[in-house]
Amino acid sequence: MSDTKTVPTMGADDAPDAVYDARTLGAPKMTIFGIQHMFAMFGATILVPTLTGLSVSATLLFAGLGTLLFHFLAKGKVPAFLGSSFAFIAGYAAIAPNGEAALLPYACLGVACAGLLYLIVSALFKVFGPQRIMRFFPPVVTGPIVICIGLILAPSAIANCETNWPVALVAIAIIVISNIWGRGMIRIIPILLGVIGSYVAAAFAGVVDFQPVADAAWIGLPVLWDNTVFALFGPNFDAGLAITAIITIMPLAFATIIEHIGDMSAISSTCNRNFIAEPGLHRTLLGDGLATIVASLFGAPANTTYGENTGVLALTRVFDPRVVRIAACFAILFSFCPKFAAVISCMPACVIGGVSLVLYGMISAVGIRNLVENHVDFMMSRNVLITALILVLSLGIASSAAGAIVFEVGGVTVALSGLAVGSVVGILLNIILPGKEEGWDGGLAAEAEADDVPLPLEAEVTSLPIAD
Repeated sequence: MSDTKTVPTMGADDAPDAVYDARTLGAPKMTIFGIQHMFAMFGATILVPTLTGLSVSATLLFAGLGTLLFHFLAKGKVPAFLGSSFAFIAGYAAIAPNGEAALLPYACLGVACAGLLYLIVSALFKVFGPQRIMRFFPPVVTGPIVICIGLILAPSAIANCETNWPVALVAIAIIVISNIWGRGMIRIIPILLGVIGSYVAAAFAGVVDFQPVADAAWIGLPVLWDNTVFALFGPNFDAGLAITAIITIMPLAFATIIEHIGDMSAISSTCNRNFIAEPGLHRTLLGDGLATIVASLFGAPANTTYGENTGVLALTRVFDPRVVRIAACFAILFSFCPKFAAVISCMPACVIGGVSLVLYGMISAVGIRNLVENHVDFMMSRNVLITALILVLSLGIASSAAGAIVFEVGGVTVALSGLAVGSVVGILLNIILPGKEEGWDGGLAAEAEADDVPLPLEAEVTSLPIAD
């Protein structure tokens, strides 16, 4: 790739302390930023294999490989990290309720097929163009969705903090003090310092059991053949179970695709770069889908763009995708070290909770900023109704007993997350309700006939250094 590309902004001026080319900071600092991103994603990423029975080492390996694949397909422009998706946990539980090793590959087959839906939707974006699609996602829709992404994650952060609030408060205090009163490097690596400081505090408090670390080997293969989908195809292959897994799990992809668009909106707002326009949703969806397919085939969880790392971007203002790729390389490297995986697995929930509390709040703050910077008029009843229903449905359903809207279609149980329901309702209301603000009306569809027409989110175009 060339050193510079024209990248549309989100209409605001760049923050004076924003860093879009981390090479200006030097290799040592870039490495530390990468390690910070790696630690930010660890807690949630390893939680999925812990809950489902999948391999932690394989999870780290394909989180790293999936991130690198995503960056390659997204032309190295989007500073997103792909970690384990929580959306498919119900699918794994339906096929392998107790994490049975013999059944998990069938669940992984279903997830791999779900990844194919990403490819289909990506093709639709490519054929019809983002102009026609993104007119359905104005700031009055994407802003509340981004707010909900952070707030839906918040209860898990609180639950983790409740295991030991003093340690969690150490993490929060270190992050706040480092970011507000820190100088130089201290100010831009608050997450890493928060993780290390609170982990040490937890160790002194006696709430860490290091025995698994002592028992783990230094070097080991992260992937075992028997855990892969390829091991299914033999004389004992259960075609009925495979079909059941595919039919049960594939519909979950529709919810995660909508969430992907929300994540891209969040990252775009955070970085003040319209990644929905360039490199385009067709590329980011393709990268997310292929990463999920590859990970699932080799017995790792589905991948998804991670809000934790978006929180790191918002906090540090280092927006160079290179630092995320550094994190991916470290994840790959450490996946071959079971002892390191054990160190991460031993990290107390209170440490993860304290760090996550800040990161999830930063995501919601980005959504609020999206509404403010785009001057969404809340004197208009339609905007109030759209925002209200997105917030109430997304948060209400997520906090309900079922945690989703569950229904059956042709004997197949489908569960739609609160975020998926809220997003769909918001999109439909924006289409149906009269009184769209200037720039978001139906006239945009006609303008979109011209290939060079800017997207609704697009403002000035600036020259931005990107990865080689």
